[in-house]
Amino acid sequence: MVYEHHEENVHDHYGHDHADEHGHPHGLSHASIGGKRGLLIALGITLLMMVAEIIGGVLSNSLALLSDAGHMFTDTLALALSFFAMKFAELPATDRKTFGFYRLEIIAALVNGTVLMLISLYIIYEAYMRIASPPEVQGGLMLVVAIIGLVVNIAGALVLVKHHKTSLNIRGAFLHIIGDAVSSVGVIIGGVVITYTGWYLIDPILSMLIAVGIIAGAVGLVSESVNVLLESAPSHLNVATLAVEIAAIQGVREAYHIHVWTITSGVHALSAHVVIDDQMVSDSRVVLDNIRTLLSDRFRILHSTIQMECRRCDDEGVCSLPTDIKNSR
Repeated sequence: MVYEHHEENVHDHYGHDHADEHGHPHGLSHASIGGKRGLLIALGITLLMMVAEIIGGVLSNSLALLSDAGHMFTDTLALALSFFAMKFAELPATDRKTFGFYRLEIIAALVNGTVLMLISLYIIYEAYMRIASPPEVQGGLMLVVAIIGLVVNIAGALVLVKHHKTSLNIRGAFLHIIGDAVSSVGVIIGGVVITYTGWYLIDPILSMLIAVGIIAGAVGLVSESVNVLLESAPSHLNVATLAVEIAAIQGVREAYHIHVWTITSGVHALSAHVVIDDQMVSDSRVVLDNIRTLLSDRFRILHSTIQMECRRCDDEGVCSLPTDIKNSR
């Protein structure tokens, strides 16, 4: 007996949302209206600030400011990619893409993290080239633009902070904004130092420090995205513990061939073989409901495919485990 349990907000071929057996529709936080609106607002803010920093960087001859403008450019692309990935993720499932387009979010997060690391490495290279012969920088203009940038980035971060833990995509966008805010703080410090001391070396040094901080945040984003694409078990879940807890449910003998993976942020799936006591098919539904409750409440798994089996008995009444489970030991 194979039972499938879908509780996430998947769509049927006619574009209608599925609900659970109690009639409650299920929505994904990563596709919420608030999250998309936040991305759009952050996108507009970042685009305007990028233009301002390019102008200010050229006029002041500040590498830190131009580096931050380059970072803003990648942020603009990343936020746009994140928004369109979330829009595509809402498309209904098809016969070819039975899980829909949820993985586009993970791909976008992977691209965002990778671009962040590449641009940071380029900033480090440019800063290294300037250390040998620091050019003159107009600290006053650099300071004014950086202060404006900090205010703008704080506003963008506040827009996304409520949603950044619900989606890798929004988390990537949030990291971009936070990286920009930290960069602005560094540039402000550099502007003050240059204005009052004339020590131009502070500009490339700050650029390097900013880049290293951005890389540190991007590595975690890329690592988590790769784990999802490789269908690794979610970090919050131990498969061995899961098998033991399923086996402890009344009417269950053993759980094996368990596979757990993440479809997209917050949406985990499971398939498993479960050996149950010999009983009527209608009675097995109670066992299934108990398994589903455990998966949902204890392990946050809302999509499951359970194949139920029972011990095989020969004509003389001697029972044994299914062949698959004996071979798996």
